Amino acid sequence: MFVDRVRVRVKSGDGGSGCCSFRREAFVPRGGPNGGDGGRGGNIYFRATDRLTTLIDMRYHSNWAGKRGAHGQGKNRTGRDGEDLYLEVPLGTLIHDFETEEILADLTEEGQEFLAARGGQGGRGNARFVTSTNRVPRFAEKGEPGEEREYILELKLIAEVGLVGLPNAGKSTFLRAVSAARPKVGDYPFTTLSPNLGVSILSDHRMLTLADIPGIIEGAAQGKGLGHDFLRHIERTRALVFLVDLGDEDPLETVRVLESELVQYNPELADRPRAYAFNKSDIPENQERFEELKDKLPQDSFLISAFQKEGTKALLETLWHMVEQVRQEEETAAAEAEKEIPEREYVFEAPFEVERIEGGFRVTGEKVLRTVLMTDFENEEAIVHMQLRLDKLGVFKALKRMKAQPGDSVFIGDHEMEYEE
Repeated sequence: MFVDRVRVRVKSGDGGSGCCSFRREAFVPRGGPNGGDGGRGGNIYFRATDRLTTLIDMRYHSNWAGKRGAHGQGKNRTGRDGEDLYLEVPLGTLIHDFETEEILADLTEEGQEFLAARGGQGGRGNARFVTSTNRVPRFAEKGEPGEEREYILELKLIAEVGLVGLPNAGKSTFLRAVSAARPKVGDYPFTTLSPNLGVSILSDHRMLTLADIPGIIEGAAQGKGLGHDFLRHIERTRALVFLVDLGDEDPLETVRVLESELVQYNPELADRPRAYAFNKSDIPENQERFEELKDKLPQDSFLISAFQKEGTKALLETLWHMVEQVRQEEETAAAEAEKEIPEREYVFEAPFEVERIEGGFRVTGEKVLRTVLMTDFENEEAIVHMQLRLDKLGVFKALKRMKAQPGDSVFIGDHEMEYEE
């Protein structure tokens, strides 16, 4: 089963809590605090691999959770970090944010990774809070909760040449003829229900990767037939082959329909190098028809028989040169881009924001939220420490500037607190 689009929810590991402990040993007075820190929660990564060709594993296991960090212990022992989790996806996987649909990563190379969820920070033990004015702190931080994120994973096959044609044009037969791929072949429309990849071996150890997608019909760009679901798989190709059945009522009209559907789906495909293969030359009537249409055919048109493997070598050589030219242009553009020194941008980002809402104020900001989440609200010393941290960050001054009154509610994350001067 071919799956090329899935929704995935991930939650990284929570950080371990710090330890509140004191050294207790015979003949050692005033041993002092010795609580260790908690371990970091495990991160979750997406990693590209060429061992997979579909996202089916993610379809049936769409929720993933990372390992939490171990809690700190006495004698200044730090908890073990949570083990990182690596989720393998096929080469060519696009990662979209579920809410905004923004593309966050494009994993096209073996071993390329994307941090999907950062593990929670481990809480500090009470030994970390010793100061000249507080020699015996009796509190420790809680571990930071791990991140929860949702993504849409979209697979776009990585192939150098894409096969485009109407149903029963002979695309699967062509792929079988020029590669070791064995897609299903039948004498009925839409035999191919999912994309297939094949590798064609040319002389001098050259290779050409081809992608065969389900047949395109008129209106495919608007969702008709199966083309709408799989047209994305030819967006990465460097060249296209329009495979046309010479037995069609009007082969030139077939070319026009295919060109139109591709441009409607993605206008960038209009400039993609292409060749035209008029198939089924093993039928005598088709050979005569090709000669009649020869003057009207586009440039780089070939007469082939995928069934008898006639004319395929010349077509593959032409495709190889097209792909090689595009590859060289890409390398030149990449080299020029490396020479350009990007302008450095300095952007100020406020550590927190205060917003007046119905019923009080809401404070947002990574540092502020982390401070509150890692506070043990059952410990008075921990609450005092949190207030000192918020004061140093300037939260109370900001609330005062916004005319906060004693008794107003202040929301930070899921916590509601009461403002006091």
